[in-house]
Amino acid sequence: MSARLGISASYLNLIERNKRPVSARVVVQLVDQFDLDPRRLTADEAIGGLDGLARRLADERFADLGIDREEAAEFLAAAPQAAAAFAQLFDKAGDAGARQSDPLAASSREIDRWRNHFADLDHAAEELSDELRLSRADMGAALTERLRERHQLAIRVLPREVMPETLRRLDLHARQVQLAEMLSPASRNFQLALQLAYLEQGEAITQLAAGSQFEEEAGRRLFERHLAGYFAAAILMPYSRFMRACDATGYDLPVLERRFNVSAEQLAHRLTTLQRVGQRGLPFFMARIDRAGQFSKRIAGASGSPLLGSDASCPLWNVHEAFERPDQWLPQVVRLEGDGETARDWFTLSHAVDASGGGGKFAVVIGLEARLAEPLAQARGVSLRPEQAQPIGLGCERCRRPDCRQRSLPPRGAQLAFDTISRAATPFEFGTRVG
Repeated sequence: MSARLGISASYLNLIERNKRPVSARVVVQLVDQFDLDPRRLTADEAIGGLDGLARRLADERFADLGIDREEAAEFLAAAPQAAAAFAQLFDKAGDAGARQSDPLAASSREIDRWRNHFADLDHAAEELSDELRLSRADMGAALTERLRERHQLAIRVLPREVMPETLRRLDLHARQVQLAEMLSPASRNFQLALQLAYLEQGEAITQLAAGSQFEEEAGRRLFERHLAGYFAAAILMPYSRFMRACDATGYDLPVLERRFNVSAEQLAHRLTTLQRVGQRGLPFFMARIDRAGQFSKRIAGASGSPLLGSDASCPLWNVHEAFERPDQWLPQVVRLEGDGETARDWFTLSHAVDASGGGGKFAVVIGLEARLAEPLAQARGVSLRPEQAQPIGLGCERCRRPDCRQRSLPPRGAQLAFDTISRAATPFEFGTRVG
């Protein structure tokens, strides 16, 4: 088994005795070699497995206990039902309960449960994409022709003053798909593919969403919107062709953008979906962050990354520099502070993108475990050695790193220390336990 997984027998023994985590690379090998459904490795999908449990134990109410990821893993492995009971109590208490009922959070949990891979939609989109490419070499022209011939819909681009706040509108009276003129060519193609998703896969999308349990209608509708976008991206970047291009180019992001005529954000989304059995890609996550450091999108895919476990980002993460260097993908190797002995290093790439239709910028970041990053074109010349990783936190209020000069707030629940004799270089001094 160790030979088929490409790891040593001693390392496999440590995994079996819950002394080491099952890394993303080992999960990929387990799936490919033994046809394993990766969701079986999640002790309890309802709590999000180890990542979900670790996120809850990182709450400020437990800050004085110093629980690291290794202890959380032991808890989950030794007493999975007790861990699930703890998670249920946590989610029903205080602010956590409010987050649990939030429709955006509910949609995100469902996306994470599927690891953002929807095989039926991918296959249907691939078949449609192949059919469209037989009719026209240019995807925009092929999408336009499909809407005209199959659905009797014309495409009309309207001036900004007519559609100032709308990207796309379906006018059934005029038999038109109306697009805003401020959309880039890549965004126009995506909006046309999105319209096809609603017209031709609406029933399949509805059925997928109906199989999930949402407390609120808004959560289900957000999930349906994500599925429609998933199908649209899969038309523009059909799975097999996209995977061949990734392998051939070393996941060279600028090349992939040009080859498939997609935006950086569309490409980032697609990279989180590459989990087809027998044809798996690297396990990426993606996020979108505004200038204030707030996350507006988070998709973990199959990465299991804990970097997305907060509403705030760390100022030491170079995703914030992307706004000042808009034409580059900025590499960085980071390590989440407080992960203990099971800490993983993460190779991330950040890039500034325009908001759809103009009107501002966001930063998109993609990433995967650093030890899997060596084949990437953008990793060439970047040191992936553990000692080179930049320690970061989940925002100042959840980070207990004592020597950070970028800190703007003290950790929640920490006992602040004051010294009238000397003044430290860091803005706050604090103890390790709540007073």
